[in-house]
Amino acid sequence: MKTTFKQFLFWLLFIPFNLLAQSKLQGIVTDNTSNQPLPGVNVTVQGTSNGVSTGFDGKFELSNLKIGDIINFSFIGFQDQSITFNGQSQVSIVLQDETNKLGEVVVVGYGTVKKKDATGSASVLSNKEFNKGSIITAENLLNGRIAGVTVNTSGAPGSGSEIRIRGGSSLFASNDPLIVVDGLPIENKTATGGTSFLASLNPSTIESMTILKDASATAIYGSRASNGVIIITTKKGSKNLSVEYNVQYGSGKLTDTVDLLNSSEFVSAIETYFPDDTNLLGVDDPNSNATDDPATKGIIEGRIIHNTDWQKEIYRKSTQTITQDLNLRGNLFKAIPTRLTLGNTFQEGLRLTNKFTRNSIGLALNPTLFKEHLKLSVNANYSNERNRFTNGVEGGALRFDPTKPVYQSNSIWGGFYENTSSPTELSNTARNPVSELLLRNDTGIVDRIFGNVQVDYKFHFLPELRGVINVGLDKTKGERNLFIPRYAGTADGNGTSFSGKYGNSQFDSSESTNKLFDGYLVYSKEFGKLNLEATGGYSYQKFESESFTSRNKFNPTSAGPETTIDTDLVLIGFFGRTNLNWNDKYLLTLTYRRDGSSRFPKNEKWGNFPAASFAWKMNNDLFNEDSTISDLKLRLGWGITGQQDLPTDARNYYLPIYATGNPNSQYYFGEETYIVGLPSPTNPYLKWEETTTYNTGLDFGIFKNRINGAVDVFYKQSDDLLANVAFADGGNFSNAGWQNIGSFTTKGIELNINTEIFKSDNFNWTTNFNATKYERRIKELAFGSNILVGGIGGGTGGTIQVHSEGYTPNSFFVYKQLYDTNNKPIEGAYADLNRDGIINNDDRYIYNNPDPDFLLGFQSNMNYKNFDFSFNLRASIGNRIYNNVNSSRAQLNLLKDNAMLGNIPSSALDSQFTTTSDVILSDYYIENASFLRMDNATLGYTIPKWIDGKASLRLNIGVQNPFVITKYSGLDPEITSGIDNTIYPRQRQFLFGANVKF
Repeated sequence: MKTTFKQFLFWLLFIPFNLLAQSKLQGIVTDNTSNQPLPGVNVTVQGTSNGVSTGFDGKFELSNLKIGDIINFSFIGFQDQSITFNGQSQVSIVLQDETNKLGEVVVVGYGTVKKKDATGSASVLSNKEFNKGSIITAENLLNGRIAGVTVNTSGAPGSGSEIRIRGGSSLFASNDPLIVVDGLPIENKTATGGTSFLASLNPSTIESMTILKDASATAIYGSRASNGVIIITTKKGSKNLSVEYNVQYGSGKLTDTVDLLNSSEFVSAIETYFPDDTNLLGVDDPNSNATDDPATKGIIEGRIIHNTDWQKEIYRKSTQTITQDLNLRGNLFKAIPTRLTLGNTFQEGLRLTNKFTRNSIGLALNPTLFKEHLKLSVNANYSNERNRFTNGVEGGALRFDPTKPVYQSNSIWGGFYENTSSPTELSNTARNPVSELLLRNDTGIVDRIFGNVQVDYKFHFLPELRGVINVGLDKTKGERNLFIPRYAGTADGNGTSFSGKYGNSQFDSSESTNKLFDGYLVYSKEFGKLNLEATGGYSYQKFESESFTSRNKFNPTSAGPETTIDTDLVLIGFFGRTNLNWNDKYLLTLTYRRDGSSRFPKNEKWGNFPAASFAWKMNNDLFNEDSTISDLKLRLGWGITGQQDLPTDARNYYLPIYATGNPNSQYYFGEETYIVGLPSPTNPYLKWEETTTYNTGLDFGIFKNRINGAVDVFYKQSDDLLANVAFADGGNFSNAGWQNIGSFTTKGIELNINTEIFKSDNFNWTTNFNATKYERRIKELAFGSNILVGGIGGGTGGTIQVHSEGYTPNSFFVYKQLYDTNNKPIEGAYADLNRDGIINNDDRYIYNNPDPDFLLGFQSNMNYKNFDFSFNLRASIGNRIYNNVNSSRAQLNLLKDNAMLGNIPSSALDSQFTTTSDVILSDYYIENASFLRMDNATLGYTIPKWIDGKASLRLNIGVQNPFVITKYSGLDPEITSGIDNTIYPRQRQFLFGANVKF
């Protein structure tokens, strides 16, 4: 009994020491999908300020622990995880990929909101979900990934893209979404010497992209939000030092060409249809070494017949793309989390001489001071973009005689063969397209600095209140130099009005400045079951720009230098938003913005843009925690947004402006000379275009959100459309100008589904599927009149599309082709639709349109141990294209190109059409352009512990644009305007890359 009592006293005395004993824990945190170490993971002791972040190798050391402490591990894009400290000294933590989208934070205008609490239609892509492959500009990261969002990119290196959210909202004004980078709205304007306004942003610096689609989500941006908003958030700094280096090499090639007559077929066609002109075949050049060329077909009547594939001659046999990025993260001066990114991108285009180079520097500083009451964010970016441009030579390559050589000895045209009417005169036919590339030196340089400084202060005396000031600057300077030597046969070189002694030269430059000031207050507080957040503020943004042009310094008779200073554009906004959350079940968001634009007259300068949205978290009321349905939220939204994005030369369209005439338009009165004032068109009643949007959405998750997604149904109506249309006769100083006319609607449905199909220690498979169906209709136009649009080649001033009430914008306006008993089209034979016995313009009808019936996107990500494999698919179903390549070239009479010979598409032998004028408006050339395209497929392998565990290495191979499946007869079914009149082809690239983390 005494022994037992002593033992009890001993343990009683030991317990306090045991409870007070402190220890430390070491460990490593890795990613479950790739087994790579995760740097920057927050490791904190629950309920205390004790915490650290993992280093570049994913390791951490946490001291001052007590038995029973709960240790939390959290990292963006992964599920939080917790363990209990029981005295262990080592631990390995594997964080699970966050497939539950409802746990994400959505960056919205002037703030953030958790996805599960969002009431508007918004989608988020983090850097872990971005598209892989050859990503040159930022918009390519999200192509095909978001329902309702389309991105159409040209094949030119560094080129911009046509981005559309829910089809756009305007007929004639801009349909581009507003793009905001770290709180700085960017002007949609390409600098002189540049390729696109997003080409200066290094995609590797981007942390996430948020797409705001309905008015309840976008109305906070008011005046520029009708076409949706894309919010780009760049990567921030980190407390722990980490180094990451990415390199990717791509080798590309041409995959397809337009089907033309080859040399043999061409000779046969000339002999059949133009037998008297066979003497024009080939070249009569006794000094030519072409007979030694294996591509030479032979000799006809003493003339050398070449077999030149001009399409392949204008393109490289292979191209190169090299991207490199170095990311450094760490604590500057032991107190300032910092991120420094150095980037270099080089891309060759398929066209000879065409290339794009970008060198960039990105810096982010985000210190927190005064016990997290003051947060500073500094984002600075510099880019230098260099371009070698090319003009569109595809048309010439389609027309040039395939029996002619690329080069010719003793040629006065720089050694190139050219069609001539005399020894020293060019004929009025197509120019040698290779010469047009090699003898044209067209270069551009763009320097751009953009970024912002944001101060976020939580008041000490009232911690529920925050004040935020955001100051941004975007300054761009661009130059473009063109020189074409005098001996060049290019269309804009020899013989033009700007040609001088040595050739044609032109210098263009521009400077633009975008200044931003935002100031707002945010109040957040809980009142029992009610959570309130209110935001109110002021925004000021000013755009300044000027340009300079100097034409041919070698020609003293050419026009002198010209300097243009554009009218400043000023946007002022007052905005407010209130978020109410009752018992984490019922959510209400009210938004209002009042915007002023200098583009409009005094009485129409201000626009009001309200919005309201409501959400009900139905699962909290209808289902228990063990239900198959783990999440269900209903969203309802309404709002009005504005449009004022007119061209630069229309910034002061409401003012009466007079320009001075040139010397040829001076007025002589006696011995005095008076300069004539020329009035410009004006509209003092110009006002805002407005779009009203209604949206109903359902967010869902089942099986603990392993399957989750959203369905949205929307309706938009745009009124007082800004349009450049005809004035009444005598009603203005021009035939046409900017006015407010008509309205049109868009309605549609979107579906997005994320799935986690397999989830285990060794194998994981996740997918994303999205589908969009939308329908645009013109509701009203001025006087109910049709507006002809969609200019086409093959005629003078011809159009093939129309805006008409009750129809989709840009519908095709054509004649109904008649066919014979063998289903062969009869040239010039069309249906007399109005039955008046005459075939004329009154018999044209509206037949299909370029809008797709459905848009689909699919992404798959698989991980097996250290291997990963991903691919992206996109499909467009039901869209139509007018094949202007065939309609303007596939006619037999075009074998004779004025006094010379010219090539034609081989389809002309099928249709047997002879002249363009009789067939160019036929519905025969409207084709189904549905397609399925794989954008990218990538296979990677990761060595998680490389260089004695000091680094990780991921190697990857892939292919960009591996295939497209379509019935469209043209080169590529993915056309932005619905009219295919030769495009810059998209190349197929094979990619090799490496990612190293230290």
